[in-house]
Amino acid sequence: MTLESDSDAVGGPGAGSQYRTLYRYTKALSVALGYRDRYTRLHSDRVLALSQQIGIRAGLSERELGVLRIGASFHDIGKIGIPDHVLLKPTQLDQTEADEMKKHSELGENIILSTEIHGAEDVARVIRRHHENFDGMGYPDGLAGESIPVCSRIIGIADSYDAMALTRSYHLARSHREIVEIMSGESGRKHDRDLLRLFLEIIEESDYRAVEP
Repeated sequence: MTLESDSDAVGGPGAGSQYRTLYRYTKALSVALGYRDRYTRLHSDRVLALSQQIGIRAGLSERELGVLRIGASFHDIGKIGIPDHVLLKPTQLDQTEADEMKKHSELGENIILSTEIHGAEDVARVIRRHHENFDGMGYPDGLAGESIPVCSRIIGIADSYDAMALTRSYHLARSHREIVEIMSGESGRKHDRDLLRLFLEIIEESDYRAVEP
């Protein structure tokens, strides 16, 4: 599924019309982000697909799946507010630039909240917290464990895998085997153990599995 998919599919059957409305309202922002940074747009497509697979396997309710789909679709929408010299930098970010980039989760929250559509608060909360770590060492709020919304935990797993699977100007793509080894070592620290276990089962058969050398 991509961000061009029908809004009913993104919202999901029974997920509630508020999420379909929210998707339609914010879709133009996603297109705008794609014009600034095509990588981020395509990355969001893949994170959406992987997040849905995890959410379904984890047994989320239709309402939770609705929040998950919109949150995954727009988890990086806050990058619209990141300056070009940071967002599009062709080399590794320095600490100041990395701190600037970290603001995207809070900016994304504010963008979604500004729609004032019923259901926006649920999605905004998920977007704000998709970089929180299970051990409390993430950002922006330092939340830990199940205090992190389950949809945020799922998006964080999909986001991490896909970010390592693709080559960018400042790093080479890692193989599937390498990514699995890294993420397995982060179980219980960066990622929820149970959700990561489900993901590692899913990714073996997924179309989004990274290639091997």
